[in-house]
Amino acid sequence: MPRLLVVHHSPTPSVTALSDAVVAGASDDAIEGVEVVVRAALEADADDVLAADGYVLGTPANFGYMSGALKHFFDSIFLQAGGALADDGAAGTVEGGRKPYGLYVHGRYDTTGAVRSVQSIVGALGWRQAAPVLEVLGEVGEADRESAYELGGTLAALVMG
Repeated sequence: MPRLLVVHHSPTPSVTALSDAVVAGASDDAIEGVEVVVRAALEADADDVLAADGYVLGTPANFGYMSGALKHFFDSIFLQAGGALADDGAAGTVEGGRKPYGLYVHGRYDTTGAVRSVQSIVGALGWRQAAPVLEVLGEVGEADRESAYELGGTLAALVMG
């Protein structure tokens, strides 16, 4: 059975609302035969990543970067999940992205650095961006929740085949 892994750090009501909407979208009745596995970023491991056919990542924007919890997730799984390093030890680039991913980021004022930091690491894992990044600033409204629902549904439909 295809598996979608949702890895999130949801320390605030705003990010929790987006995470809940992503999971609801991925679990929509129109999605058949996809196992949706939800893990907090500090609990997800390389086995979760290797068993998944696609991913949705969620994080708040903290000081211009992804959350420390999501960074810990990447640090913990990077090499086991096939991450590439450049000669200088920085994240390399894997060509021909294999597994699809989506990303949602919530920030109070800006999400640019958080998005960039996640995308640089994901690029070194060889995953392919399968949906536009959902960037939400300030209060999470109904339109934001609907967009998060669509993101979860889109990724689940992609892994469904």
